Amino acid sequence: MDIAVATRPVEPADRPLFHRLWPRLSPDTVYRRFHAPLHGLPPEAVERLVTVDHDLREAVVGLVGGEVVGVARYDRSPDDPATAEFAILVEDGWQGVGLGRQLLVELIGLAADRGVRTLTATVQRDNDRVIGLIRRLLPGSTFVPDFDVFVVVSPISRAPVPTPGNREVPS
Repeated sequence: MDIAVATRPVEPADRPLFHRLWPRLSPDTVYRRFHAPLHGLPPEAVERLVTVDHDLREAVVGLVGGEVVGVARYDRSPDDPATAEFAILVEDGWQGVGLGRQLLVELIGLAADRGVRTLTATVQRDNDRVIGLIRRLLPGSTFVPDFDVFVVVSPISRAPVPTPGNREVPS
């Protein structure tokens, strides 16, 4: 089931929304995103999320009822601005309904429009949902095992990525 959610680029005024999102995340969701069992949202993490220049660093939020329910972000490499690391986080109650896909599709488009040609990520090896999402949206991705994670490298282009209305991957 896919449910379209309102999205927009993150803004500095979103700080309180991220603080309100935190208690709605399960320990498993926090661990899968941050690779550590954090018990509180560090202020520097919120500051980093809301401090974007919409080029070298970008973040897109999904909003329901004025609350953030998901976020996808990228940070370009200072050594290679054509490469950016990405991450995604979706509130537990909104997982499995297409929000992660929606946010990642938007983020891929923004990155490609700004000259990013390679996305990278570090994903836990047992995070089947995110691995499946990457395989569907970024079919040229490589997954290199590194202890308990995969280091993912995904070439991107401005070609369309699969969306609910466009599930075929261009060849």
